[in-house]
Amino acid sequence: MDAGQDRSAAHEGGLRSAVVVNPVKVADLDELRRTVHDALAAAGWPEPLWFETTVEDPGRGQTEKAVEAGVDVVFACGGDGTVMSCVSGLVGTDVALAVLPQGTGNLLAANLGLSNDLAAGLEVAVERGRRLLDVGAVEDHYFTVMAGMGFDAQMLADTSETTKKRIGWPAYVVGAARHLRDRPMKVSIRIDDQQPIRRRARSVLVANVGRLQGGVRLLTEAEPDDGYLDVAVLTPRTLRHWLALGWAVVRKQDRVPRMEVFRGRRVEITSNRAQPRELDGDLIEPGRTLKAEIRRRALWLCVPQPEQAPDLADDAQAAGERGEQLIEEARRE
Repeated sequence: MDAGQDRSAAHEGGLRSAVVVNPVKVADLDELRRTVHDALAAAGWPEPLWFETTVEDPGRGQTEKAVEAGVDVVFACGGDGTVMSCVSGLVGTDVALAVLPQGTGNLLAANLGLSNDLAAGLEVAVERGRRLLDVGAVEDHYFTVMAGMGFDAQMLADTSETTKKRIGWPAYVVGAARHLRDRPMKVSIRIDDQQPIRRRARSVLVANVGRLQGGVRLLTEAEPDDGYLDVAVLTPRTLRHWLALGWAVVRKQDRVPRMEVFRGRRVEITSNRAQPRELDGDLIEPGRTLKAEIRRRALWLCVPQPEQAPDLADDAQAAGERGEQLIEEARRE
């Protein structure tokens, strides 16, 4: 039994929980509330606290209030921005994060293998599978999946919310197509105390976990609890370069053309001009620099059983099936 199981086994009966929800991302808030309440009640958990995010506070403050109230689990219910804000309120605490994805991106959910499955998110929390993860820190923000500077953030900026709601994650392909021929940025990349690496790059990604939108695995060696950040430097210059890079990623080839990968605990990226920047699929202020460092074993995450899969996706489908059964049983009572 690992530390996460030891911790959850110490509780008798149901765990105390809170739901931090972005109401903009939820089609029917009352139905969501009924489903969550009934499923948790059927599992023997007390009624959760509820907090709605706002434009001024997308989730961090609400999460901190939930922690102060003594909860054991915080359900982050929304898109990538909601999840990232909840993470920032949980880093360094003993309170676990459970993801109830509602947005179109949900990078962390993609790495969990949960997609937009509400039932699986509830079941994973109820079954008390836990994993203690690293997180990346950028200024006073945190990310669980990856931070990026350049093309990836520009793609996010140019993908409309309307298109995402209509067709889902493929909307990002539309945003990406607009910038395939943009000029590269000149970057200096310092990893730990090594000499800076200089490149003409289209994008630099700093990753804790390796999946992108749509579940595409970009970094096969990235693990969420190995104490390192994986740094991917993408240097395509032509449409042919982009096609070769994308084909290699889709085919899960060991060597990806026009992409170099480095590893470190601290990363500082400096560009010759201000660039769009993102954390876990959510845009932050543009800037010429992006400084990230690893925070070891800083976040408890609810994960499918068994909880030792490197990319956290093992047994997620089975968890979803058990979750659907839990909800059906709750509605019959």
